[in-house]
Amino acid sequence: MTNTLAQPAGVIGPGDFSLDSASDAPIYRQIIQQIEYGLLSGRMRRGDRLPTIRALAVALKANPNTIARAYGELEIRGVLSTQVGSGTFISTASPPAASEEARAQKVGEVLDRFMKDMRDLGVSRKELARMVKERIKSEAIC
Repeated sequence: MTNTLAQPAGVIGPGDFSLDSASDAPIYRQIIQQIEYGLLSGRMRRGDRLPTIRALAVALKANPNTIARAYGELEIRGVLSTQVGSGTFISTASPPAASEEARAQKVGEVLDRFMKDMRDLGVSRKELARMVKERIKSEAIC
């Protein structure tokens, strides 16, 4: 399979990934999620080259088999393609994940989980709204 691109591929570095040690999600799932979110946000595009398994494992202090598992699962889904001797790339055949509809769906799923977590913690809607406003002001995330 060749990697034909309309424009030169971007290179995604190991520093573009991070792990959340407080997360209940396994490391391989966190990596998958970061690639999916990267595609949905437009930070990653079809044809972009990902770090090697070894480079990402070293950067994240993770087992290379864990990185290989994440890449393998995304390759099975058609999101990634590995070219022997060239590396692992966001598949040029993958569907354009950065569509507004796909992004809106993913944001809705994340918000639903967040709202459930807040409800489970006993946080009222009013208290949650206040906390989110305060966080946005203090963190310049949006």
